[in-house]
Amino acid sequence: MNRNDATVPAGVRRVWSSTSGDDSAPPIVLVHGSMDRSAGLLRLARRLRDRYYVIRYDRRGYARSLAVGPPFAFDDQVADLVAVIEEYQVAPVALFGHSFGGNVALALADRRPDLVSAVAVHESPMSWLDWWPDGSPGGVALSTRSAGDAAEAFMRAVVGDERWCDVHQRVRESRRLEGPAMVAELQDLRSRAPWAGDRIDAPVLAIHGEHARLFHRRAMEELSRAVPDGRLVEIEGAGHTGPHTHADGTADALIRFLREHPDG
Repeated sequence: MNRNDATVPAGVRRVWSSTSGDDSAPPIVLVHGSMDRSAGLLRLARRLRDRYYVIRYDRRGYARSLAVGPPFAFDDQVADLVAVIEEYQVAPVALFGHSFGGNVALALADRRPDLVSAVAVHESPMSWLDWWPDGSPGGVALSTRSAGDAAEAFMRAVVGDERWCDVHQRVRESRRLEGPAMVAELQDLRSRAPWAGDRIDAPVLAIHGEHARLFHRRAMEELSRAVPDGRLVEIEGAGHTGPHTHADGTADALIRFLREHPDG
């Protein structure tokens, strides 16, 4: 089920979202990362929808929410997530965030604990910390001259030059248009910590892939210790794109975690 944009009041812009599963089931919202979109979490959603009411949305500046924003500051990202939850009237919800999306989920758990029952994140960057490497995909992207070039540099760093070049030119150009959102959100993330672990009451599952880069692994280890109720899990065979490539393993880890914390 997709939202009917015809019901949006004139002049109001909102992010695109979609739901699947039984709306009487426990709700979970999936939050995608930088230079991604809700479609990237579709395989994961399909593996969860038999047990949960799954909500996906395109974050501002990406895909079907390309026209939403600027601004792309972190506070605006959190406000969008609040708006999605309130629109579907599903609070409190479980949250799953991939990469940058995990920080949006954690920030909401910090700022609005009434809306969040549990949080799971996969390899969320902690680029505000001194030890975070400049050679991460985000760091490489931010070293470029234009937002479009930054988007392309990020995609090349994540998927590889060969795969990027195999993508149709029209698609490559559409991804470059997402550069302003990516640059703004990554710069904001580097400038300040968007959440404080000791203020997050909800249980937190920190996930990394078996083949995670060392900085992503370290970030998830630190997250699991930073929150009062945190645990760490590794997805066999997965890397940073684990929710895309290893949706089964990610879903299994999520389901086990949420069974242990049905009410947060």
